[in-house]
Amino acid sequence: MLLQGKTAVVTGGTRGIGFAIAKKFLEEGANVAIAGSRMESVNKALDKLKEYGDRVMGIAPDLNNPQEIADAFQQVKDRYGRLDILGNNAGVSARDRLYDYKPEDFDKTIALNVNAVFYCAQAAARIMKEQGGGVIINTSSMVSLYGQAAGCAYPASKFAVNGLTKSLARELGKDHIRVNAVAPGVIRTDMVAALPDAMIQPLIQSIPLGRIGEPEDIANAYLFLASDLASYVTGAVLSVDGATMT
Repeated sequence: MLLQGKTAVVTGGTRGIGFAIAKKFLEEGANVAIAGSRMESVNKALDKLKEYGDRVMGIAPDLNNPQEIADAFQQVKDRYGRLDILGNNAGVSARDRLYDYKPEDFDKTIALNVNAVFYCAQAAARIMKEQGGGVIINTSSMVSLYGQAAGCAYPASKFAVNGLTKSLARELGKDHIRVNAVAPGVIRTDMVAALPDAMIQPLIQSIPLGRIGEPEDIANAYLFLASDLASYVTGAVLSVDGATMT
């Protein structure tokens, strides 16, 4: 098992990509704390992972409250003795056009997709430095490389995630903390699965591999970066998008 004895926190871990990451980490031997926006959704996710017993727990800090995050991460450390891996996966997307974009909606996207990534990385890094090292993995997006035709806050936030990733990798290397990002393409989440076939087929045609990605594809990339197989990989933004043509 690649993560035997490790402890991970996965934000946005109650469904979709985040849940797949949490499950993959559990399968590979890690203890996992699933972080969600509400304990109700966290408990529903935990119900699906009962087979892992005490190796999985739930937390629901406000990701725009640094103190709540620090307290929740300390709770994880108190239970499992360590915090080795942070999966910074929580995020929100939007497709608002510039002329109609409400400033408060733009701010909400930046708050969760950028500020929360910073707050979580800071809280985790403080624990990791004290114990001698760790791994931080941020969820970026293919639009962080190419932009998108509407909803400018989302690609702007993911460009920022890439910048945070590369900068923190350089800053935290001396503390034996690796920092990387995964940039998913079109993935079969609930939102994508709900799209009509007339929209899905053009998406598939833009992907050279000829299929939409699965949450497990992203989870596998996370697993690689979290494990010692990637012990000399830091500051990378790993595209997992089937070479999608933009």
